[in-house]
Amino acid sequence: MSKTIASGNICSAPRPEPPDRVTAPVLTIDPGAVVDNWRQLAARHAGDTAAVVKADAYGLGAALIAPALAAAGCRHFFVATPDEAFRLRTVLADPWIAVLNGCPAGMERDFIAHRLTPVLNSLGDVARWRTSVQDRAMSHPAVLHIDTGMSRLGFDRAEMAQLDTTPDLLTGVTLTYIMSHLVSAEQPDCDETRQQATRFARLRARFSGVKTSFANSSGMFLGPAFESDLARPGYALYGGNPVPGRANPMRPVVGLAAPILQIRQIEPGDTVGYNATWRAARPSLIATIGVGYADGMPRTLANRLLAYHNEKPVPLVGRVSMDLMSFDITDCPALAPGDLLDLIGPHHGIDDLAHEAGTLGYEILTSLGRRYRRVAKSV
Repeated sequence: MSKTIASGNICSAPRPEPPDRVTAPVLTIDPGAVVDNWRQLAARHAGDTAAVVKADAYGLGAALIAPALAAAGCRHFFVATPDEAFRLRTVLADPWIAVLNGCPAGMERDFIAHRLTPVLNSLGDVARWRTSVQDRAMSHPAVLHIDTGMSRLGFDRAEMAQLDTTPDLLTGVTLTYIMSHLVSAEQPDCDETRQQATRFARLRARFSGVKTSFANSSGMFLGPAFESDLARPGYALYGGNPVPGRANPMRPVVGLAAPILQIRQIEPGDTVGYNATWRAARPSLIATIGVGYADGMPRTLANRLLAYHNEKPVPLVGRVSMDLMSFDITDCPALAPGDLLDLIGPHHGIDDLAHEAGTLGYEILTSLGRRYRRVAKSV
C-alpha cells in the first residue's frame, strides 16, 4: 500500500489528482526503512540512540519520519532551529527534543513552554538560560556543547578555561548531556578524529556524572572510543552510506522516478541542450524528462548522470536545465513516452548521484524539490 504526501506531510484526506500528475516525477519515501536503519544503528551502540531530523528530516518530511521513529521506540530527537522544534512538537507529544543551534535570546519562555531542550553553545547561552530557569524556580534541562575540533558552535578553549576557574557559572543549570561534534567521522584513519576522541574522553572526566553524546552516523562505526550515552545518527537513517568505500549497510529509503515526456531521433552532429555541450556521434534516440535544477538536480551532473530503466543505464546528455533533462536511450529503443527512468533507485542510490554531481548525499537529499509527487510507503 502507499499514500500520497504533500510537502513532507501525509495528506489527511484524498484529493482530486490534477491532470499534470500523470506526468509528475514520483519521489518514493519509505519510513519503514528509516525505522529499520535506526534499529540497526541502535543495536550496535551501547547507549541510547537518537534521531537527527533537522532540515525537515533531511528533506523527507519530519512529520512523516519522526512519528514512525517514535512508534518504534526512539525517545530522543535533534533539530537545528527553534522553528523546526516547535513544528516537531506538534507531532511528537512526549519525546525529548533538543535544538542544536541553541535558544535565541528572548525565546527561553517558549522553549520551556514547549519542553524543548536547548544546546548551550557559549557562556552567554549559559548565563541567559540560568537566569531564565532561576526566575521561574524550575530546573529545565539543557545540553552543553563543547568544541573539540570543529571550530563552529560550542565552547572554545577560552570559555572552557573560564569554566575551570569559575565552575559556579553552571550553578543552577541542569545538564542532561555534554556533547561534541566529529569533524571527519567518515574517515576512520583521520588523525583529527582520533584526537577528538582523546579530547572528549578528558571532558567525560571533567563533567563526572553528566551523560555524554558524541557519535554521529559514521562515528557509530568507529569503535568503543566513540561510544557515549546518546548517539546522534542522521544521514544513515535516510539510507546514506556511513562507511564510504565499503558496502552500504543501510536500507535505501528514497526512490525517484520520472516519466519520459518526449522521445526524438537526432542525426550525427546534432546537439542537445543549452550551449551545445553534447553532440551525437551516431543516430540517437533522446528522451526528455521533467526534472531539472529547480527540482534539486545539480547542474554539475551535466553529461555525467546515469539514470536507469530496469537494470539498463542511460546517460544524461547535455546540460541540466531548470525543468528538463535529456537522456540517450539509443540502446533502449523499446522505451516510449510515459515509461519511467529511475534517477534514484536500486541501481543508483543517493551516494551514486552525489558522486556524479561532485557533492554529498546530504545535499542531494535536502535539495529534493517540492514539485515531485511524494508517495510514502506504509510502515
